Amino acid sequence: MGRLLSLLALLGLALAAVPPGLLGLDLRRQGGAWVYQGRGVRFAYVPGVGWAPPLDPGLPPPEGPRHALAYPVVRAVGLVGPGVAPARLRYARYPERLRLVLDLKAPPEGAPVARRAPLALELPYFVENPPRLPGLALAYGRRGTRLVYRPPEGRLGFLHAFPLADPPRWVVDLYAREPERSEPLAPGIVLRLRYAYVPYPLKLYLVEAAPGRYRLVPVGRPGERHRLDRLAPDAAALLNGGYFDPRTATPVGLWVVDGVARSYPTGRPALLWDGGRVFAGRPRFRAHVRLSGRRIPVGVNWTPAGYTAYTGPGPVGRAGEVLLVVRGDRVAARRPAPYRLPAGAWALGYRPPDPLLDKVPLGAPIALRVELVPPVRYALEAGPRLVDRGRVAYDPKRDGFDPDARLLTKVTYQSAVAWTREGGLWLVVSEKTTPGVLARALAGLGAWGAIRMDSGGSAQLWAGGRRVYPRRARDVVSGLALYPRRALGQ
Repeated sequence: MGRLLSLLALLGLALAAVPPGLLGLDLRRQGGAWVYQGRGVRFAYVPGVGWAPPLDPGLPPPEGPRHALAYPVVRAVGLVGPGVAPARLRYARYPERLRLVLDLKAPPEGAPVARRAPLALELPYFVENPPRLPGLALAYGRRGTRLVYRPPEGRLGFLHAFPLADPPRWVVDLYAREPERSEPLAPGIVLRLRYAYVPYPLKLYLVEAAPGRYRLVPVGRPGERHRLDRLAPDAAALLNGGYFDPRTATPVGLWVVDGVARSYPTGRPALLWDGGRVFAGRPRFRAHVRLSGRRIPVGVNWTPAGYTAYTGPGPVGRAGEVLLVVRGDRVAARRPAPYRLPAGAWALGYRPPDPLLDKVPLGAPIALRVELVPPVRYALEAGPRLVDRGRVAYDPKRDGFDPDARLLTKVTYQSAVAWTREGGLWLVVSEKTTPGVLARALAGLGAWGAIRMDSGGSAQLWAGGRRVYPRRARDVVSGLALYPRRALGQ
């Protein structure tokens, strides 16, 4: 029923014309005729006869009790310029947003427009059916229609307009959003709600920590999933960590705590730090396997070598390889590649014949060791990188991601860690968007560097003992716990 009423309302708007007051005209009854006057013009309509000369009496008559005027009449009396074309308007309501759509006869011209104040836009068209909507006002001139929007009191207003060519139309989004705000969590640590123009207003929740006033620690345990706040109940703030396999809770990629690797690199970028400033990069590492008293250099996962260690669950290995499947630092099986590696195991791949590995018996002791170069105390693989040296650096293919994968193209919640040139830290979760848009948003807010951590249900921010955003989130394997640190001299 609600949809039917909305449709009827839109149909009613499509049949409407422009009241004289919106055109700057006064209307009065004189000698049996209706006289329109203002803006340097004066013309009349005689009921039952038509428009008085010099107007063509065959022009459309006034419509309805307000004696509204159709576009041909407005054009004939010179209230709009000769190059101003008519356009019909449609609208739709969304939470915190009103969308206006002007249907055009020809492809529109112009670049996107984004404004915070004043919320006014000059449209080079004559809107034939002005809607009656709270806060929205239209005024007409020879060059087209001026649109003015006043959001409800206590709301923050934004205007975003852009043309589309197929089919031709102008889209105007009018936002009435909750105001920006901040909440102190600890000395030097603040929770903020902010908006970034991309060019529409993208909502961001972020915990901002001043340089030298925070300590960041990765928390969690491989193979286990928990609600994020339970991984560090005493933290001032928590952000979800890196990627993991949902079925087995196995971390995907590098995870280092106090210099010890809990999970091994895939070759993608990671968030790295030693307790002070954070940074992002593709970690360099050395890896080797200890087997039969020998130290054998190996590649790891997506950085293959003559010998390659595969550490994540799922299909592993290259055609032609043989895999030594390892559990509990013992060779458990020998399998041809590709092979679906179970959770809790890793495999050493090699190409036969190999005089050493071909003879390794089942049950033989074997160990994998990975060292970062240079070593860091903490690392958590994520990506792609979003910002580098203050500029957008989003390049999925460079960072080892498929740019067309749903992981990157789906419009959903995004989480990221960003930092300032001075050493400040931001833990960020955005409303539904894509990582490329988030990169532009963070660069626009002044981030010096940033890396995406995850998205969708895993993306979540906790602060002050509560989940800040979004309302619902899934259990995760790892997280980033932020603690306050006293400034020097305190």
